[in-house]
Amino acid sequence: MTTRTAKQTIEQFWRIQDEGDYTAVVELFAEDAILVDPFFGTFNGKEAIAGFMAKMNEEMKTRKTEFLVREIAGAGDTAWAQWVAKTPAGDIEGCGLYKVREGLMTYYKDYMNVPES
Repeated sequence: MTTRTAKQTIEQFWRIQDEGDYTAVVELFAEDAILVDPFFGTFNGKEAIAGFMAKMNEEMKTRKTEFLVREIAGAGDTAWAQWVAKTPAGDIEGCGLYKVREGLMTYYKDYMNVPES
């Protein structure tokens, strides 16, 4: 059993994500985790999340998009991160909400502003 806090878990999530392989973050999800993405939907369980992360590897390269974290905070079993998606069409501001149990994410949902047109 790990002793990582929610904030430490999300900091690790962003360090791994910054390396460019979304499938590597799957190790940070609990077997019964839920991930809610505003574009691609809801993924229930680590296996479904792994499939989504493989898709993210392709999508981010195709869309020439990268995410940059601006701030991470948290206490207890909850953390959040403010981020920006850098796209060819401009920046999209957003945040993620995370619930963590024993160092593993059990819930992750992204929220984002509507892109400016």
